[in-house]
Amino acid sequence: MSDYLDLLGLPFMQRAILAAVFTGFAAPAVGTYLVQRRLALMGDGIGHVAVTGVALGLLTGLSPTWTAVGVAVIGAVVIEVIRERGHANGDVALALLFYGGLAGGVLITGLAGQSGARLQQYLFGSITTISASDVVVTMVLAAVVVVVCLGLAPQLFAVAQDQEFARVAGLNIRVYNLLVAVLAAVSVTVAMRTVGLLLVSALMVVPVATAQQVSRTFRSTLAAAMVLGTLASVGGLLLSAAAPAGTRVAPGPTIVLLALAGFVAAWPVGVWLRSRRRLRQPFPVVEAAVHATIEEHPHEHGDECGHVAVPHGDHVDYVHGGHRHAPHGKHYDEH
Repeated sequence: MSDYLDLLGLPFMQRAILAAVFTGFAAPAVGTYLVQRRLALMGDGIGHVAVTGVALGLLTGLSPTWTAVGVAVIGAVVIEVIRERGHANGDVALALLFYGGLAGGVLITGLAGQSGARLQQYLFGSITTISASDVVVTMVLAAVVVVVCLGLAPQLFAVAQDQEFARVAGLNIRVYNLLVAVLAAVSVTVAMRTVGLLLVSALMVVPVATAQQVSRTFRSTLAAAMVLGTLASVGGLLLSAAAPAGTRVAPGPTIVLLALAGFVAAWPVGVWLRSRRRLRQPFPVVEAAVHATIEEHPHEHGDECGHVAVPHGDHVDYVHGGHRHAPHGKHYDEH
């Protein structure tokens, strides 16, 4: 235990924890809008394109983070333009862009004289080797993403939820769609050292899917997704650091698997909550309501009977044995 605490006190682990916190906070923030627009896999496509940006950084000697940001933003804008125009062969064009970005990145890395292991740090993440300057860049970019996602939440939600309503309300749909695409590109490059370009989409989507299981409003989903993303990032990093001596557990896949474990744990809770909500929904209004009456009932309902109480007009129904019973004089109405 003392060795583990000593490990957490080392500078490289402290840098890794900082990067994990900011990445886990920012990626689900923009991922919430992508899921709302049914573009959950957009982050995966941008990640493929960003590989070319990383390779260009390795070739030119510039920071791979900044070259990845530039290429990813360009790729995100192209993806959004293709999606907006909705051509019949748009999916083919996107596939060419995604796989071309991945293949081009591998090719340029070879031309730069870099090994595959060097590129693998960006493909699958290498948060424990992140430098102090990279941590600063990650924090700044993540802060920008979070501030924009929260500050423009009403406008971005309106565009993601109902574009026709947003257009009538006077919002520039194209500008906000492009903004979300650019934020997604920035989030991808922020998370590439944490979980890697090939797994970044999971950190953007899985916490959102988990939050949707237990939340009912968009704001609560957004907040819960950001908290869950942070817990998964930091928790996955700490779990990988706690692996037994002699074993190598990569932080990136551990973070993603922990996020998926959270979804698996939340799914039955979501099923139960949705069933409870259905039970509490009011009865449909009918012109001539027909009630079956029973003179005797084996259980007397009340405030402390333990059964679900459902307000129904001027009285209360109780859910019991798959039916709803309402006390009515000396008998019970049964629905």
